[in-house]
Amino acid sequence: MKILVADDSRVMRQIVIRTLRQAGYDDHEIVEAEDGRDAYDKVQSEHPDLVLSDWNMPNMTGIECLQALRSSGSGVPFGFVTSEGSAEMRDRASAAGALFLIAKPFNEETFKDALDGVIA
Repeated sequence: MKILVADDSRVMRQIVIRTLRQAGYDDHEIVEAEDGRDAYDKVQSEHPDLVLSDWNMPNMTGIECLQALRSSGSGVPFGFVTSEGSAEMRDRASAAGALFLIAKPFNEETFKDALDGVIA
């Protein structure tokens, strides 16, 4: 299984990857993207089984990436890992086709709760 982690902060990408491993998802291949445009391109080239994306990124935001993927016909499972978790953002994410929104701060239990049933 391949997981794409998109965040404009390299440090945050590393934290997300570490948390995935701590949550027991340590046998999956990880691909990194530095913004929404990079994530969109890597979904096309790498064919991940799941995208974990930040919301606010340069060039293309996470929500713009998700909307572009859905418009292109991609049904890749997509979830957000972001610093904001307001009801409005959760509604926008869900309406765009996101499976979940994990708000920072998070831990391995937060990831397990969100990812159970999404990835094996």
